Amino acid sequence: MTHAMHNPALLLLNDSPRLPLIAALAVRFAAIVTQWEQRRRSRVNLGKLDDRLLRDVGLTRHRADEEVSRYFWMK
Repeated sequence: MTHAMHNPALLLLNDSPRLPLIAALAVRFAAIVTQWEQRRRSRVNLGKLDDRLLRDVGLTRHRADEEVSRYFWMK
């Protein structure tokens, strides 16, 4: 599950061979929650874009609305 981690400090902690099980689980949990928050923020901001900006990034309003309506835990 290390693919969900983007923070170098979290990656370093997770790769440590002496990391106790509870600490490894806490690091993974923190990484997942961080990813969920990033998705939530991205979807909120996507919903604020006007049609011109959506065209610039190659999305239609319909496709953007579909993405915005997804839950934060969904890829």
